[in-house]
Amino acid sequence: MKRMGATPSQDWQVSAGEVDMTRPAPPVRRLGIAAEPQNVVADANKSALVIVDMQNDFCTKGGWMDSRGIDITPNRAPIAPLSRLVERFRAEAVPVIWVNWGVRKDLLNIAPSLRHAHNPTGDAVDLGSPVPGTRSEILRKGSWGAEVVDELNAGGGDIQVTKHRFSGFWDTDLDAILRNLGVKTLFIGGVNLDQCVMTTLEDASFLGYDVILVEDGAATTSPAYCTQSTLYNIKLLFGFVTRSDSLIAAFDA
Repeated sequence: MKRMGATPSQDWQVSAGEVDMTRPAPPVRRLGIAAEPQNVVADANKSALVIVDMQNDFCTKGGWMDSRGIDITPNRAPIAPLSRLVERFRAEAVPVIWVNWGVRKDLLNIAPSLRHAHNPTGDAVDLGSPVPGTRSEILRKGSWGAEVVDELNAGGGDIQVTKHRFSGFWDTDLDAILRNLGVKTLFIGGVNLDQCVMTTLEDASFLGYDVILVEDGAATTSPAYCTQSTLYNIKLLFGFVTRSDSLIAAFDA
């Protein structure tokens, strides 16, 4: 029999005379997690860690946001919690997925509304273009600005998804990847919490995934009320909120 598929729990077994589509489910690995508004129990064998936009342009001196005079200190706060989580998720053989901006240089798949969101007056540096005096070409695929920060190792065994919208699900292969992996539960972190993290989390919820925000693994440079509103709406409408220590404790247990 030959396996056809991405993971054993999603594969067909094929021979000359038979195609076995039963897809035997892996055993449940229960994770009891302290969370809000309720504690949750997830299955590690159906989970993934999704990290959004921990990139130089958002989190590093000399990046695009720093060049605009924005204090990037808040966006650096998730680095240490996410680093611990990445190491643990890898050790537990739970997928780690990096979802990052990477726009085309010619911007042929970028609508005017999205360009306006990044350049509202029209006289600033546009998406994909070099920022004078910095190493940044704003979020252009393959550029330093679009790379994951040095302090986080986006390892070769992890999964990489490139996006060109705020949501990691819009016009990307993220949903197909997750379905082929048999993933049902997403632990989500990254920046900016009220923008790309939130829209990715919302779309995940709309697509039927269980979504759990890792609060100390996510941040934003927006005012504090944006964080408060985002956390409120996640707990009210879209999913659950936990912390990195609670996740590590769940694996320990």
